Order: sequence, then C-alpha cells, then structure tokens
Amino acid sequence: MVAFGKKLKQLQIQEWESFYINYKLMKKKVNQYARQIEVSEHNREYVLKDFSRVLDSQIEKTVLFLLEQEGRLASRLSVLGEQHDALVQHDAAAMIPELQESYRVVGEELLKLLHFVELNAIGLRKILKKFDKRFGYKFTNHYVKTRASHPYSQLKQVFKHVGISAVVGTLSRHLADLKDHQGTYISIYDQPALSLLDPTIESIKAAVDRLSNTTDFLQYIGKHALIPEEEPTTTADNDVDERYHFMSLLLNLVNTFLYMVNTYIIVPTADSYSLSLGAAATTCGAVIGSMAVAQVFSSVYFSAWSNKSYLKPLIFSSIVLFIGNTLYALAYDLNSIHVLFIGRVFCGLGSARAVNRRYISDCVPIKMRMKASAGFVSASALGMACGPALAALFQTDRTIFWITLNENTLPGWVMALAWLVYLLWLCISFREPCNDNKLNPPTRRETSNGLENGALENSVSELLIEKQNDGHNDEDNEDDDEEFNNNEEAEESHQPVTSIVSAYKLLTPSVKVQLLIYFMLKYAMEVLLAESSVITSYYFIWSSGKVASFLACLGLTVLPVNVLVGSYLSNVFEERQVLLAAEIMVCIGIIFSFQVIIPYSVPQYVCSALLTFVAAEVLEGVNLSLLSRVMSSRLKRGTYNGGLLSTEAGTLARVVADGAITLAGYGGMNKLLNATLLPSLLICISSIVATCYTYNSLY
Repeated sequence: MVAFGKKLKQLQIQEWESFYINYKLMKKKVNQYARQIEVSEHNREYVLKDFSRVLDSQIEKTVLFLLEQEGRLASRLSVLGEQHDALVQHDAAAMIPELQESYRVVGEELLKLLHFVELNAIGLRKILKKFDKRFGYKFTNHYVKTRASHPYSQLKQVFKHVGISAVVGTLSRHLADLKDHQGTYISIYDQPALSLLDPTIESIKAAVDRLSNTTDFLQYIGKHALIPEEEPTTTADNDVDERYHFMSLLLNLVNTFLYMVNTYIIVPTADSYSLSLGAAATTCGAVIGSMAVAQVFSSVYFSAWSNKSYLKPLIFSSIVLFIGNTLYALAYDLNSIHVLFIGRVFCGLGSARAVNRRYISDCVPIKMRMKASAGFVSASALGMACGPALAALFQTDRTIFWITLNENTLPGWVMALAWLVYLLWLCISFREPCNDNKLNPPTRRETSNGLENGALENSVSELLIEKQNDGHNDEDNEDDDEEFNNNEEAEESHQPVTSIVSAYKLLTPSVKVQLLIYFMLKYAMEVLLAESSVITSYYFIWSSGKVASFLACLGLTVLPVNVLVGSYLSNVFEERQVLLAAEIMVCIGIIFSFQVIIPYSVPQYVCSALLTFVAAEVLEGVNLSLLSRVMSSRLKRGTYNGGLLSTEAGTLARVVADGAITLAGYGGMNKLLNATLLPSLLICISSIVATCYTYNSLY
C-alpha cells in the first residue's frame, strides 16, 4: 500500500503540472499589455478586461481540478470506510496497521493538494503585484473585491475549502477509531476536546490553518503582541529549543504585568497628588504623560539592546523603575512637583516591553510561541485592571519614620517594593540564552514557493520552480525574467531594516492607516483614563476609591471582549469589517461623551466611557492582527520592527493626549471635557475615512 501511494504521488506530480496557474503565460501577457499601452492609451480598458478574463480562466482551471481531486479522495475514503466496517464486524485486529497506513497515504495526498492550493495562491499574489507595479493600477483591489464578494466566487471556493475540511474530519475519525480499537470507541464528534496526535493529521491542520481566514481566541490575542510567527527549519527550531527557559519566559511576562500595573496605578490619584503639591488638578495629564514621553526613547534603546542581551536590559529596567517609584513616593514629603515628574520619567525610561516581545520572538519554540504571545497580551490586560484596583485599596493616612503613607504615596512605595523583589528574583532565576546567532537568530521565512518543510513540500516546490524556469532559454523573455526575478528578490528580502528612515520607506498606505488607527484608539483611551479622576470629581464629586473601582471594572472587560471577538466575531465576519465597525462605535462613544445642553450625568458618562473603551479594545485587537499581515517581512525582525513602530505610535498618542489634558485645563474645568474630546473625534473621523479608502487592501 505504501509503495503504491509513493508511486501514485510521483505520477500525480507530473499530472498536476498543467493545472497550476500558468505563471510564465501571465508574465508574457503583462509585457504584451505594456507594449499595447505604449502604442495607445485607449487600450487601457481592453487590458483590464482581457487580463481579468485570462486570470479568471486560470483560476477556474485550478479550482475545477481541486474539486476533481477532492472527489477522488472522497471515493478512496469511501472504499476504506467499507473496509473499516468489515474489519470491525470480523474483529480482524491484525489488519489495523495496514488500514491505518492506507488512511495516512490519503492524508499525505490531501496534504499535497493543500500545498498545490498554497502555491497557486502565492503565484496569484505575485502576478497581481507585478501587474499593479508595472501599470500603476489598483487592479488587485478591484479584482479581489469583485471576485471575493460574488456568490459564485472561485476564490471563495478555494479558500473556504469546505470539501477539504470534510476529508480531514473523515480521516481524523477513522484514525481515532482504529487507534482506540480496544472496545471503548469514543467518537471525536461526541468529545471534540479529544485530539488525535497523528503526525499526518497535524500537518494537514497546519496547512489548512495557513489557508484559512478563521481563527481562535488564542491566535487572536496572540497577534496583539505583534510577535512574528514563523516556521523555522529543523536546525533553527532546535536552536530555539536550546535557548528556551520557562522561568525566564515567566519573568518576562511578570515584567509586562508589573509595568502595566505601574502605568495605571497612579491614574485615580494623580489629580489629588498634583493638588497636594500646589499644582492644578489638570497637571495630572502631564504627570501621567511624562512616563509616556520617556517611553518613546526607551523603546528604541531597549529594542537595540535586546539584540545582544536579555538579562542586562531587564536588570537595568528594574533598577530604573525602583528609583522612579521611590522618587514618585518621596515627592510628597519633599513637597516638590519636580521630583514627582522626575520619578515618572524614570518609570518611562524603564519600559522593557520591547525586550519582552523580543524574548518571546527569539527564544520561545514555535509550538509554544502563540501561547506565549497570548500570555503577553493577557498579562498586559491583567496589569491594566489590577493597577486601579490596587489604588482603591490604599485608603490610609499615616506616617512611619517621617515617611507619609497615604493614597498618593502608597502606589509609589508598593511598586518600588514590587520591583525590588522582582529584581532579586530576576538575578536568581533568569537564564541568559546562548549568544550564538543572537544578533541574527536563524529563522525560516516564507520563500517565493512558501514551502520547505519536508520531502513532499520540496517535490511540489521543485515542480513550480521547473515551471517558472521552462522558458528561460527564450531570448525574447530572458531579460524580462531576470529583471522580474531581481525585483521579486528585492521585494521579498527579509533582511531587517537598520534605521527608522528605512523602516518608514517600507510603510505601505495600508500600514500607515493601521498605525493611524492605533494612534487614534490610544489617544481616545488615554483621554478617557487620564482625565477620569478630574472629570468625575468635578461633575459627580467621586472619591479616588470610586474612580479606581470604575477604572478596574473597565480593565476587566479586556479579556472577555477578546474572547468574544477571537472566538466568534472573527469567525463570522472579515477582520476588516470588524475593524470598520469598531471605529464607528468608538466614534459614537466619543460623540456621546460630549457635555452639551443637558446637565452631565453619571449614566451618560459611564455608558459612553464603556462603549468607547470596549470598542477601542476590539479595534486594537483587530488592528494589530491586520497589521501583522500587511506589514513587510523586513519589519518583523531587528531593532526597528513592527512591534516598536506600533509601540511608538501608541506612546506618541498618549503623550499628545496627556499634553492636551494639561493645556485644556488652563481654559477652565467647565471646558476641559469638550476640549479634549474634540481632537479625539476629529482623529477618529480621519481614521474612518482612511480605512474606507484602503478597505479593499486590508486582507
């Protein structure tokens, strides 16, 4: 059976050659169209129609072949199913291994079929990219939009792959039954939590996941971290396994948690602390924002430092944060607003989130990286909720050894103690990964073929290479092929950028819009959180304890919202649809937050704040998920990576928002709310317009 399967596989490789999208033909068509347009501009409309027709024909050929192969696999599974039933009736246990191997052979053929689809998808993307680049059209947007939204879409037929999922289900059920041939017969449908640990099935699931647009909660929140998910070679994977250390990963996640607590623990009392030092209540914006200002710079040097070490920057971060929180707490007894600001600046200089991201990216094995990324996001969300919650507990006022302990100073003292304990734990338990290849850790990037992880993938990849090289002896096309290949190599280069200017040049319009959205949502959230104590004390006379409880409740919505979006909404709607809807909801929340003719009430404030915050959380998750797709592969590594860019955009938004709160305070408390909400509304409307403009390119 195995020998027959291998022989059939070799025959099918030759047979399938004519069913790939004809890459060479499409390149010739592009050159032909270029010559036609040079002759007459009136040929443009003909070029678009004819190219669409040829491309439709190529895709249709591939799809029909895919359906035919699915039918053949289904027929073979039907025959094997009859053999399985006969085996059960006669209790022929000796035949089980042979039948299992037969099912695995079918699984290998299905895996090859999935790679066939993936190679064609890559080829289609390159053809569309070449056409857009050659003629300056937005043809890709038009083609994908019109083909993907049609009820008889060939593209949907490929990427929804309902037939393939049914085949996977049949293989899984029968292999599970054969493995459990001891009289219990637990069905995978009755107990979905039970997973079949079969290498063939796992490979198929991985291939399906690469093609599928669906996601689960773990994948969804893992993408928030903007940590690259790769498929390294076996050697690279072994190197990562050697660098991995669970306690070191845990220490990175604890660092993330403590820093977020440190950020939000002072928000409920920042206004009262400023008043106690003789400053205006709205100075709280500058107090909170001074940490963000310092973080703009610290993110860059920590990102660069992580190229050489992980332990040293974490130790430096802990020391700086210990000093910063101590100064923040001492400012009360020193009666100095300047010491207060210096303390918060030190806290911002200790932001090691870039190191935390980098450690997960470089030192966590592939099989655990998504879980680690999800842990990074969850630790951030938990810290965001715990910060204000802890502040609500500090309702005391006493003096010990001439040091005042009250609701203003206790956040600083508690965090200083927490960072001191963390520093000791870090020095004892953290294990610095080996230095080999740390500057440029071995990675496997998706090549033009997209597949290098096994003999089966290699055989299919070689076929595509042969197809693309068939016409290289043709003198008429040799120069064009060489030029195109050079362009593709430049476009697909995965070398990390070495400067912020180079990184900016790689930002496509879609990426710029995503960063604008990130700036907008962080601005809206910072305005809501940073001025909450001032607004609620002015309009509703809330105590700092009430403000802290309210902010803690907001923070606790983060993970439930991510569960809803990651497990349900992202499987029902396209991410770009959720993105636009979330932007609109943020805009509505901001509009409802304005204080107009009627008196400002607690229900209006709470409902509008909840709507704005929850919508912004949804928007952040979907935005970063899309950003991880549309960002250049060169921005997924090195110092100036996508994570750093998104962090800088968010941090700048916080700086601007906190500065706006402080400046608006000079106009009077009665104008503060509307003065800070107006820029937020304008930025939100701008981001919605920009999203609509680039909507078709957000895939």
